[in-house]
Amino acid sequence: MRNELVDFIVKYESKVAELEKQCCLANYNASLSGKPEDFEKSAALELEYNKIFANKEDFALLEEIKNSNTIKEEVLQRYLYLVHNKYAGNQYDEEILQKIQEISSKIEQKYSTYRAELNGKQVTDNEIEKILTDSTDSVELQAAWEASKQIGSIVNKDMLELVNLRNKAAQSLGYNNYFEKSFSLNEQNADEIEKLFDELDELTKDEFAKIKNNIDTFLAARLKIDKSELKPWHYQERFFQHSPAIFSVDLDKYFEDKDLVKITRNFFDSINLNIDDLLEKSDLFEKEGKYQHAYCTNIDRSGDIRVLCNLKNNSRWMGTMLHEFGHAVYDKFINPDLPWELRTHVHIFATEAIAMFFGRLVYNADWLKQTLNLLDEEVKNIKETCDNSLKYDQLVFSRWAQVVFRFEKAMYANPNQDLNALWWTLVEKYQLVKKPEGRNEPDYAAKIHIALYPAYYHNYLLGELLASQFYYYVTEKVLNLGKEDDKSFYNKKDLGGYFSNLFFNYGAFYSWNELIKKATGEKLTPEYYARQFIR
Repeated sequence: MRNELVDFIVKYESKVAELEKQCCLANYNASLSGKPEDFEKSAALELEYNKIFANKEDFALLEEIKNSNTIKEEVLQRYLYLVHNKYAGNQYDEEILQKIQEISSKIEQKYSTYRAELNGKQVTDNEIEKILTDSTDSVELQAAWEASKQIGSIVNKDMLELVNLRNKAAQSLGYNNYFEKSFSLNEQNADEIEKLFDELDELTKDEFAKIKNNIDTFLAARLKIDKSELKPWHYQERFFQHSPAIFSVDLDKYFEDKDLVKITRNFFDSINLNIDDLLEKSDLFEKEGKYQHAYCTNIDRSGDIRVLCNLKNNSRWMGTMLHEFGHAVYDKFINPDLPWELRTHVHIFATEAIAMFFGRLVYNADWLKQTLNLLDEEVKNIKETCDNSLKYDQLVFSRWAQVVFRFEKAMYANPNQDLNALWWTLVEKYQLVKKPEGRNEPDYAAKIHIALYPAYYHNYLLGELLASQFYYYVTEKVLNLGKEDDKSFYNKKDLGGYFSNLFFNYGAFYSWNELIKKATGEKLTPEYYARQFIR
C-alpha cells in the first residue's frame, strides 16, 4: 500500500502541479484583462483540472489505501488525507462538473467586467464607495446604493442554477447539500461552526447594539435626519460590513500623498519578511476591464506569488495592501522542501488570519507613527480614536459575517425559499439595519462571495479570532511587550522569524487545530477576540 501511494503521488504531481499553475495564470490574466476569451481559457483549464479529481479509478485506489490503515509515516498520512478529500469532493457526474464550471466562469466574467449605471453613466466600485462615504445627500446616497445592487439581479438566475447544481452534486456523494459537503471536506463541521457563531453572537450582540446606537446618532446628525429615517444607504458602505467613519480623525488624510507600495515594502522588510520579488510580479493599480477587488494568488507553489489590487491613496487600500501581502508572505515562506500537496496554507482561514493580523495595522497608532513619522502629540491624540475605529470595525464585521454564514447555510438547505426575505430578516436581526420599504430584490447576489466563493465567508471571522490569538501571543510571549510598549511591530525581526519558522514553514503538514496549538499553545478560541474588542 505504501509503494502504491508513493507511485500514485508521483503520477499525481506530474499531472496536477503544471495544470494548477496554468489555471492560476489564466485566471490571473483574465482578472487583468476582463476579456471574454481569457475567461473562456480560464474556464476550460479549470474544467480540465477538476476532471482529474473526478477520476473514479484514482479515487477507488485512494479509498483502498485509506481504508487499509497501513500508512504510518506522518507526511504520507497527511498527503493521503488531503488528496483523498480533493477526490471525494469531485466524484460526481462529469456533465454536472462541466456545467458548474461553465456557469461559474460566466458569473465571474459578469462580476469582473460589470460597471454599475448611475445617472446615465457607468461607474466603478471605487466611485460608488466614494459617494457612499462622502455624500450627505440622501437622494444621491440611495441612487448610489441601489446602483451597487444592480449586479445582483443580473447574476441571480445563474447563481441559483449554480446553487442547485452544487447541491445535486453533493447529494450524489451522500451529503445533504453542498454547504455540508464543503465543510466536511475542509476539516470543518458546519454544526460546530454554527455553535461557535452562536457563542460569538452572545459575546457581541449587546456591545454591538451600543456601538450601533452611537453610529446611528452620529449619522443622523451628519445627515440632518432623525435616527428612525436611517436606511441601508446611509451607512457609508454597500453592505455595512465595515463601520462608518464616525470618529474625529480622518485616517485617509495620512495617505493622500504617500506611496502605499513603498510603505508596504518597508514594513515587511523591517520584520524580515522581504517582499521585493512579490511586488515585482504583482499588478496594483486600476485598469479598464480589470477585476475591481483585490486578491493574492500562489501561481505555482514554488515562489511565483502575485497580488492584484486597484490602489487609491486612502486608508482602506493601505489596509488592503497589508492584508494581501500578509497572504503573500505566508505563501512565500512555506518550506519549499515539503511535498507539493503540502506546500500551501494549513487552512484558508489561517491565511486569512495572517492577512488580518497585518491589515489591522492601519488602525494601529504606533504603526502609523513609525510609518508616517508622526509626532508624539499627534499619536497621543489619535490613539483612542484608532483603537475605537478598529473595535467598531471588528464588531460591525462580526455581525455582517453572521448574516452571510447563516444565509448560505439556509440557502443551501432550501434554495427554493424566499431568499430576498431571508436576506433582510438576517440583516435586520444581526446588523440592526432596516429593510427599505417595498424592496424585493436579490440583494444577496450583489455580494460576489455568495455566488463564486460558497461556504467560505465564515472563514473570515474565524481568521479574525485567530488574528487576535496571534496578537496576544506575539506581543506577550514572543516580543515580551508590556502594556505601554510600542506595538507597531516595526523592526521586530523576531515577529517575522516567529511567523516564518513556527507557522508558515509547516505548510499543510498538520491539521489547522494542531498547528494553531503548536504555534500559540492552545487551540482556536474566541477568548482573545473578546479580550481585544469586547471586554
